[in-house]
Amino acid sequence: MPATIADSLREATQVLRDADVSEARRDAGSLLSFIIGKDRTFLISHADDLVNDNDLVRFREAVARRAAGEPLQYVTGVQDFFGREFRVTPNVLIPRPETELLVEAALKVIAADSAPLICDVGTGSGCIAVTLLCERTDAQAIAVDVSEAALAVAAENARRHGVEERIVFEISDCFDALEPDEFDLIVSNPPYVSADALDGLQREVRDHEPLVALSPGDDGLRVIRRLLHDGPSFLKESGYLIMEIGFDQGEKVAGMIDQKVWQLLEILPDLQGIPRIVLVQKRS
Repeated sequence: MPATIADSLREATQVLRDADVSEARRDAGSLLSFIIGKDRTFLISHADDLVNDNDLVRFREAVARRAAGEPLQYVTGVQDFFGREFRVTPNVLIPRPETELLVEAALKVIAADSAPLICDVGTGSGCIAVTLLCERTDAQAIAVDVSEAALAVAAENARRHGVEERIVFEISDCFDALEPDEFDLIVSNPPYVSADALDGLQREVRDHEPLVALSPGDDGLRVIRRLLHDGPSFLKESGYLIMEIGFDQGEKVAGMIDQKVWQLLEILPDLQGIPRIVLVQKRS
């Protein structure tokens, strides 16, 4: 039976509300915009237009996936990050706004460097490394991840944004596959959720995002420890390490920093005021 845009949105919103999806109306609109290739303004101004049968079937399928708890970004396959659209799949963590703060911090510390060399540990979708290369057209990067599937997504994003000639992707657990180098900057959004905290995550995160990108197990600090311990061997003198940490890890991470090796420059808060981005500099 033919349905208008308004009717389709009402139906979808109710399905999502019944499934306890927060912001059901917003997600319904985002899904329909994606399916028919029109923006939200079009949906409002053409509320009485009919949705063609094929699009209606696809829309209802997408709504069913979202109602089952699948994140919106995996349904649409894209997520905005730092003003650019990135491809995402269930093989990679969905880029989040707080990680944009890491990019901003990285751009500041390399502002005076000419042709900086960057290492992105646990690159996932590649959003950090690719964004830095887009913002700094003289930069080059090596991006590593333990997941071959994640690296394929990252490589696709590098091609999408035209930086594939300036980035190398390697399968590696932290620095294992790399030779000691002199990077200007190491960046990382490592897995940091403790094993005990996994059950308390939102179902969209817990049941759908890749566990390897969420948690290293135990107290959640294993990869952060490795970055702090092994990072100096891969940085030039006075090089920087910038990493994202969990909401309750600020004091623990500060206590892990060897003051003879690193200078703690700052632990930046996220938009909610939670300590989130750690900046350290290798001592000369």
